Amino acid sequence: MTRLQVLSPGPLTTVQDRGRTGWRHLGVAHCGALDATAATLANRLVGNDADEAVLELTLQGPTLQFDRPLRLAICGAGVQARFESATGERCVIESGRPATLPAGVLRVGTLRNGARAWLAFAGGLDVPPVLGSRSTDLRGGFGGHEGRALRSGDALSLRTPRTLACTQAHSPRWWIDPDFDERGLPIRYVPSPQAGGALLDGRQWRAGNRSNRQGLRLEGATLANERPEEISAPVAPGTVQLPPDGQPIVLLADAQTVGGYPRLGHVVAADLPRLAQLRPGDSLRFQACDLQTATHLACAARARIARISLMIERKLIDQKLND
Repeated sequence: MTRLQVLSPGPLTTVQDRGRTGWRHLGVAHCGALDATAATLANRLVGNDADEAVLELTLQGPTLQFDRPLRLAICGAGVQARFESATGERCVIESGRPATLPAGVLRVGTLRNGARAWLAFAGGLDVPPVLGSRSTDLRGGFGGHEGRALRSGDALSLRTPRTLACTQAHSPRWWIDPDFDERGLPIRYVPSPQAGGALLDGRQWRAGNRSNRQGLRLEGATLANERPEEISAPVAPGTVQLPPDGQPIVLLADAQTVGGYPRLGHVVAADLPRLAQLRPGDSLRFQACDLQTATHLACAARARIARISLMIERKLIDQKLND
């Protein structure tokens, strides 16, 4: 079993999978990768099932040392990742493709063109599931690695495939770029039937610096909030709330399960992953749509990921035949 030693954790590196389901009626948050699509594709690139646990990196990645060969892949925001083997070999690790590495040190630097990336390892991270998931619940303090973000000195175990052998770093020439056609598009949402649901449509907002995994806090022209707080009702990742200060909040993966702020609408599932890449100060614009459009967008997103996953599978088979 390969050991992964954390030499430097980065600002916020956590263990995540596709989240915890079936417990919201008891107040347990969904959690999971803020962009489950990117985490899924990183897993596919190393031959894992889609739900294996990965590392979610925020703004800057960690420095990791490992004592045996492994295969990894990074998806999400662009990243500067450098590897130095135990024998002194150095190379750059590119995003969107698998990399097979001998024992050594991986340094993942500042993320570019986005706030988060996901790092998958062949075989997956060997952390125990809690309530059916290996995701870290930062607010609840459980799951993942001791219920918290990684720290210097932590050690994680990998279920690295026994057949993996490597004396020199190598990667294939092909790569994937699953979100090339989504940059600059508005964030689509289904307005609430309650008064105020259309207020977001067409407005420009900035991502606030108080944003976190629980919610994306928006900054901009204050919205009139003429509705009082309501009786607490279920909310979910994607719900747009309007607190008393008139600055909306879009709930993300670590969101609470109920809330009393007026609800302006719900971001469509297909566009939620793009919210994970907004850094403080980044601008965004909302566009209203109906439920039928939201369903169509979700189906199209699933179909696109299925096509990419199939392509990856075929590439990995071809690569194995040529190894």
